[in-house]
Amino acid sequence: MALNGSESGSERPALRTGLSRRPLIGITTYYQQAAWGVWKGSAALVPGTYVEAVTAAGGSPVLLPPLGTETAILDGLDGLVTSGGTDVDPAAYGHAPHPKTVSQPQRDSHDFALTRAALERDLPLFAICRGAQILNVVLGGTLIQHLPDVRPEVDYQATPGSFADVTFSTAPDSIIRSLLGPAASAPCYHHQGIAELGRGLRITAEAPEGTVEAVELPGRNWVLGVQFHPEQNPGDLRLFEGFVAECARVRTQKDGTGLTRTPEAQGARR
Repeated sequence: MALNGSESGSERPALRTGLSRRPLIGITTYYQQAAWGVWKGSAALVPGTYVEAVTAAGGSPVLLPPLGTETAILDGLDGLVTSGGTDVDPAAYGHAPHPKTVSQPQRDSHDFALTRAALERDLPLFAICRGAQILNVVLGGTLIQHLPDVRPEVDYQATPGSFADVTFSTAPDSIIRSLLGPAASAPCYHHQGIAELGRGLRITAEAPEGTVEAVELPGRNWVLGVQFHPEQNPGDLRLFEGFVAECARVRTQKDGTGLTRTPEAQGARR
């Protein structure tokens, strides 16, 4: 079943959530050289597809650049999306770097801090591609630094700048199956993947050759990490719609001080 065919990607009204305002959804961003108009320079940015998907699903995006990181900002948000990007520094999980590994330490520290803080607060978390890898490492897991080395039959980054397509099956009694059904396909672009699973995580989607395509953290409000890129398919926003709906549900349970805090995820790296 292809990841398509749901409602169109046009913007949904805020009232679809049943709240007086749209849920506020934080999105982690890049910080790097970019160009706009006649200008070139350092910029905080994220592909517009993330912003469009959150908005179309009924949320209001709040961009979180990897400068001036303050985890308390999550107290004012209803959910967090950790976006894709460069490789996670292998030093974070005790490995030496592969020749093809390229990391951005500033962004690593930002995404690690926000992911830990979201888990501490039991804030709904949608971790995409690199974000899923960050989630796994935060919980003590490791990564395959270059998938073609261990699975030469697949290459999800064969053409620079072009998304590949991955087909995967989903596990029963999982968030991803409840939204996509027993099988789906989606755009993807990555050369790394999850190896040793982080503590508490459950694999809930796999590609035929064994690549982990989704992980979840049972017992939490909503924690889903996906190795693929659902934001690249505006014709099918089921995962974003499910995420924003959960953010709205959790918001209705807030008291005057914000979300009820929970103990930090066991085994989370500091």
